[in-house]
Amino acid sequence: MSRYDLGRHLPYTHLLKSLKRIRRRIQRPLTLSEKMLYSHLCEPDTQDIEPGKSFLKLYPDRVAIHDANATMALLQFMSAGIDRVAIPTTIHTDHLTMAEKGAKIDLAAAKIKHAEVFNFLASASAKYNIGFWKPGSGIIHTILFENYTFPGGLLVGTDSHTPNAAGMAMLGVGVGGSDGVDAMAGMPWELPCPKTLGVRLTGRLTGWASSKDIICKLAGMVSVTGGKGKIVEFFGPGVEFLGATAMATIGNMSAEIGATSCLFPYSQTMTDYLNATHRGNIAGAALQNLNFITPDEGSEQYYDNVVEIDLDTLEPHINGPYTPDLSHPISKLGKAATENDWPKALSASLVGSCTNSSYEDLMKVSDLLKQADAAGLKPKTPFFISTGSEQIRATAEDAGFLDVMRNAGATILSSSCGPCVGQWNRPDLPKGQPNSIISSFNRNFTGRHDGNPGTHSFITSPEIATAFAFSGSLDFNPAADSIITPNGTPFKFSLPSSDELPTAFNAGIDLYQPPPPPGDAQKVTVEIDPTSDRLQKLEPFTAWQQDQALSLPILLKVKGKCTTDHISPAGPWYDYRGHLDNISNNMLTGATNAFLPNHSPGMAQNVTTGVIDAVPVIARQYKAGGIRYCIIGHNNYGEGSSREHAALEPRYMGAVAIIANGFARIHETNLKKQGILPLTFDDAEAWGRIRQDDTVSILGVEQIKQGENLTAVFRNKDGTEWRTMVSHTFHEGQIPWLMSGSALNYIKSQK
Repeated sequence: MSRYDLGRHLPYTHLLKSLKRIRRRIQRPLTLSEKMLYSHLCEPDTQDIEPGKSFLKLYPDRVAIHDANATMALLQFMSAGIDRVAIPTTIHTDHLTMAEKGAKIDLAAAKIKHAEVFNFLASASAKYNIGFWKPGSGIIHTILFENYTFPGGLLVGTDSHTPNAAGMAMLGVGVGGSDGVDAMAGMPWELPCPKTLGVRLTGRLTGWASSKDIICKLAGMVSVTGGKGKIVEFFGPGVEFLGATAMATIGNMSAEIGATSCLFPYSQTMTDYLNATHRGNIAGAALQNLNFITPDEGSEQYYDNVVEIDLDTLEPHINGPYTPDLSHPISKLGKAATENDWPKALSASLVGSCTNSSYEDLMKVSDLLKQADAAGLKPKTPFFISTGSEQIRATAEDAGFLDVMRNAGATILSSSCGPCVGQWNRPDLPKGQPNSIISSFNRNFTGRHDGNPGTHSFITSPEIATAFAFSGSLDFNPAADSIITPNGTPFKFSLPSSDELPTAFNAGIDLYQPPPPPGDAQKVTVEIDPTSDRLQKLEPFTAWQQDQALSLPILLKVKGKCTTDHISPAGPWYDYRGHLDNISNNMLTGATNAFLPNHSPGMAQNVTTGVIDAVPVIARQYKAGGIRYCIIGHNNYGEGSSREHAALEPRYMGAVAIIANGFARIHETNLKKQGILPLTFDDAEAWGRIRQDDTVSILGVEQIKQGENLTAVFRNKDGTEWRTMVSHTFHEGQIPWLMSGSALNYIKSQK
């Protein structure tokens, strides 16, 4: 499967046997999504396959976890009492490095600050047969793409952008930590059976348009919920002109439309990439199984929905601010900025991340910088470059790209997530000051990059972000506009030139720790200091108690967008991802409370005392008083990151149920896994009727059944009462999670 997985072979023989059994059941042409997903079914002959309704039990080929989720995932894995992982698993140290002064200084600081966590991850990896990628090795998705992806495989990763694997015709699905633990333990992994959204590409990219513009355009077409419960499958004549890393960019950002996953059919450019990364054996095996990794002829008529994008007419797109589906063709961005009073002056331009730091991307950036240098121009904004991996860094260094960037005044950051995930120490602006930044990242929620709610974050391609660094303004189009040089002459960028792949990749410094032999692994000790404020052993949650869903006060009523960044903010809170009690102090501090419209986000009122304070403070008061409570969400509650802490924290702090108009897929599963009851209003108008001094009783939870709605009764202290129906997605195999107090409790009870 990879040079790091000795003794593990590509599973094509098994997958093709399973697919043959599936074809007996589904006697029509199969989409690529159906082939790959259903061939991984635990029981392909008997499992219910009904898109949008049934739950699939699957055996993934591998698991990948990044450091911000790995502490909690490993703590759960350890508490389950399992000796070693059952399938290939890797941990990647990419989220904890703070970006500020440059790669060398930032990485050294991270190794000191996070030594306790890194040592824990390294020792636990050695103990449980897990491959460990050390700090500086690269971002999880880039490392996976360079070393582990293979056509036709199924990858689960504890990061929502795991669909990055689409660039290698591999099904990558983002999951929460407990789902990852299930897969690591060799248990069937569950997934709601997805529908398929077909995206037909015609024509060919021209001018300044790039693959990033395809996904930015699609996000504007279907919104942040348009891919919910669906695999986005690209097809059509335009696909063959896209490189493997270009397709990975699209797959990566498909998470921003809520997609379960994303897929491209196998193509020659994937063969080229496999050969370039010394995996010619996998390319050969893929070509021998081409029928498995391409859709059946005529299968496009079986997509649940189809949209079309004409690449010939596609212009560069810039999405934002504050949401990745607010899409603007570049020709209309300046007008939109004026009409909405967005700050036009850019305070920073950032290029790179797992989404856009390929060799091709960095070569385009380097070419534009050379053009500007020849014209005597320097960037008008601070300019930051993030390389996606040590291999990309070393290869870009060899090619001279990084020297060109340094010459332009760019800050070369470490091969880690950095500003893309909120790890950006930015002293140049006070918190709250309105400003605009532009990047080639994948996500742009409020405060996402720098913790500043005043930062208007716009997403685009690396080449557009680079050109904008020289204009310094949102009101610019490099295809049409010029920049005045120091000698007073106008300068206009030419289209950047690039190669898809280098002649050869330089692997750079070896930063991989392989699992030791089993005998040596047994001798490894994984210790947790009981006085640590970074790591804390998990205590089991209590099982469901009779009538615990009755007469619940409402902690807060969330209004508007509430992503997992709002529920459990990142930034400095990354330090406490392995300590549930400490990180719970950030619970819902980014959420707007409809009950307190004149207060800042993250505030709640104690209904017993009338005191108004931060949400976690009020939640702890309730917990100390033995008061269980309910949280009311709004639309698509929990979208964005896969972070499991957004479910663990409310559970730890005493929440019994969360009722909303809808949930993002990963977050809803995370809530169920932790023993919280996620419920959806049948009547979306019910949200507006809820008052601050209401209590809610959810009737019949102890008799909950698959497919049967429950009744929520809201009572106000003035004596009025009203009822509404609420639905749930628990199936019969998941109900024991709720009754046992968590999925982990139930698993342990079955041993």
